[in-house]
Amino acid sequence: MKLAMAYHLIRQEEKLLSKAAEDRGVPFEKLNIGDMDFNIHGGKLDHDVVLERCVSHLRALYMLRFLQTYGVTTVNTYDVASTCGDKILTSLALSEAGVPTPVTRAAFDEKQALDVIEEMGYPVVLKPVVGSWGRLLAKIDNRSAAEAVLEHKAVLGKNLHTVFYIQEFVSKPQRDIRAFVVGDETIAAIYRNADHWITNTARGATTSNCPITPEINEVCVKAANAVGGGVLAVDLMETEDGYSCHEVNYTMEFRNSIAPTGVDIPGRIVDHLIDVAKR
Repeated sequence: MKLAMAYHLIRQEEKLLSKAAEDRGVPFEKLNIGDMDFNIHGGKLDHDVVLERCVSHLRALYMLRFLQTYGVTTVNTYDVASTCGDKILTSLALSEAGVPTPVTRAAFDEKQALDVIEEMGYPVVLKPVVGSWGRLLAKIDNRSAAEAVLEHKAVLGKNLHTVFYIQEFVSKPQRDIRAFVVGDETIAAIYRNADHWITNTARGATTSNCPITPEINEVCVKAANAVGGGVLAVDLMETEDGYSCHEVNYTMEFRNSIAPTGVDIPGRIVDHLIDVAKR
């Protein structure tokens, strides 16, 4: 059995995954995609399963598409990465699968976006279609703010910023939940606590263990399956009506989640890769 990890930068997560494979005595080659080139006419990798661990969405997407062409099994797949890397595609997949998700609308024109925001009512959150770590999010509280933000995005933004992704603002108890789904199981979850309305750990949120209830597991597994399944991080918000899923991440970060949960997350991921390789 030969496993591999495709990456461009070695972070703490990649080190922990390598150690988990070493502890299990499983060959786990590290493939730096910066040292590789890909032939559109075909290629070959001598591995049973390749784990995608690229920081760059664009690099991950193209690399996975090449490996799909080569017939290589990947975790996660190109289709999963393509869906999860685009907030509109993720929201559509969640909605189509019946996963509770915030009210979300999209517009392709600045004036139409303003009309949508006015119709939805304030506050709303304007998000980039592609992005992570809580960057470029804007909570819009009134028409003046909406006009200013929309104008800045339309004039200064790149092509993707002329697609306006508008979501209702969900009042939450100064925290959200990040849950880790491996295969068909939610293996761990954390609360991300912050005074700010953006509760990403990249923005300074602190973490604590979130017990996995049957309801959390059901919503998270359903959300993971909606985007294609695999090894995924599912973000939930607590509402008066239960849990609402607003994002699914295909290259999960877990360095701050092992200690509070007590779960060997990298070990569980490697175990999943082994199971996939045996199928």
